[in-house]
Amino acid sequence: SRITRVVRRTTLAAAPDMRVLARHAFRRSNLTVSCARAFSAYPHAVVLPKDSNQALGIGQYAIDFINGKYGETVDDKVWERIEMFHTDSVMCGVSALAMKTNAPTVLRNEALTYKDSNGATVFGSGEKVSPEKAVVANASAVREWDSNGTVFGYNPSIPGHTAGEFGHNDFYPVVVAAAQVTGSIDGKKALRAMIASDEIRGRLAEVFSLKSYKIDHVVHGAIASAAVYGALLGATPEQIESAIGMAVAHYIPFRAIRAGRGATPEQIESAIGMAVAHYIPFRAIRAGRDLSDSKGSSAAISTEAAVLSMRRAMAGFAGPKDIFRNPESIFRFFEPTTGSTASNKDIIDITLGNKQRWGPGDAPFNLVLSHSGSDFAVMGMHFKLGLYEHQSAGALQGVVNAVLGNPDLLSAGPAGVKGIEITAYEPAYGIIGDPAKKDPQTRQSADHSMAFIVSRMLLKAFKTDAASLSDNNAAWKLLMLSPYDYGHEALWDKDTREMMQKISFKHGGPEYDAKYPDGIPTAMDISLESGKTISSGLVMYPSGHARDTAADLKGILHHKA
Repeated sequence: SRITRVVRRTTLAAAPDMRVLARHAFRRSNLTVSCARAFSAYPHAVVLPKDSNQALGIGQYAIDFINGKYGETVDDKVWERIEMFHTDSVMCGVSALAMKTNAPTVLRNEALTYKDSNGATVFGSGEKVSPEKAVVANASAVREWDSNGTVFGYNPSIPGHTAGEFGHNDFYPVVVAAAQVTGSIDGKKALRAMIASDEIRGRLAEVFSLKSYKIDHVVHGAIASAAVYGALLGATPEQIESAIGMAVAHYIPFRAIRAGRGATPEQIESAIGMAVAHYIPFRAIRAGRDLSDSKGSSAAISTEAAVLSMRRAMAGFAGPKDIFRNPESIFRFFEPTTGSTASNKDIIDITLGNKQRWGPGDAPFNLVLSHSGSDFAVMGMHFKLGLYEHQSAGALQGVVNAVLGNPDLLSAGPAGVKGIEITAYEPAYGIIGDPAKKDPQTRQSADHSMAFIVSRMLLKAFKTDAASLSDNNAAWKLLMLSPYDYGHEALWDKDTREMMQKISFKHGGPEYDAKYPDGIPTAMDISLESGKTISSGLVMYPSGHARDTAADLKGILHHKA
């Protein structure tokens, strides 16, 4: 079941510079469906304009790209990067199971009760189970540590692709499951499908910010999962469109199921029956001081629903069509394209007053999906060099910067630290800088507490031989946070608890906010009892960030594995 390593060498001509989208007219492509068009500025991509059926277009893109329609045109570094992200995710998943973490263990045991000789396997077993159960178990394991890849949904080279939605590389088990179900997918095609999954998910994160409406980011991954799973199993574009419609409408049960023609009482009844807690992935799973298994398994459970939707669509179930232009789906509901102006896009107005939104209209965005070259979404995704919430990466780089070349800090020890002020941007300031998170009670809460995360790394530095902290790469390896840094002993460690109380947060205001999500703008000032202040300086691109070029990424990830 292991994905075969693929090493390819392709020489590509340099793609033309990006130009402003509005300067170029649409021209029809030769796709069998009319929803996909090409812009002269994007010869390496398929563009799904806002006035087209984008769900159908995503289905056609997945089928075409995965089956090699565009030839051998993917740059070498894209293949290398997808291998790195997939390997990193598998290591995270296997580690979570080896440490007997709760949610992955529960879901794995559940999956093993759903025997299916034509199905897929869970980590550590050769017994085949229903594919959606293998997916939910493996994706939960991959995500459990919150230590796999991250996307910030930001590509300024494409107009309109800067929405800044989060996301993580949790969805590769979908591809592996499809390969096991069919038995005819080789490593090269599987890796291509993983690129497609990240492309769809990553580009949606660039054009629609789910978090702005308190919806969890996993919806974009569910859409990509339905498309890729269907494409690998031979589904038609229409069947993929149906599955995407179900994944969005049934499992986020807005009234999209009632919009348009053809929705029967039986379909509505089915949607109501399926619309249980996890299939409404609002960010309630992330609220509160102490987080539950639901947070870590959100992507896995939404993806289970996506795979199940695809299986139902291929069996003949007709889900909502044209979901991105559906006026009652989340996309036009929250970002209406009719009956509302930029000055009155208030949620209450949208919900109660904007009756015109119900009629025909465009989707809120154009969508650009690469098929050639190197400008794929996966190239803008970030690695986590250890176990920490991705918004804290700038602060951790601040710790590394402060430690390197400052023997006074290391010699001072924990008692010599008077205070630590961290200046950060929104959403980091609001998500993991909450003062209530200085008293985490669970591992899931601790890895979303900047005070805890920074305290653990700094305390490790105090216990490390200063001479061994020779440079940035050595520091990240030696100070890397592991699952043991969030175990019971670490959670209640006296020094950690004391250090957390010395940490204060400051919102950097518009200056910092404007630099995100291009970077992770963070600064740290450590005041010593001696009166000296050690500053990290402004951190924009910490090690592991897609725009960082200084770190030995492969070496650090090898150490992490």
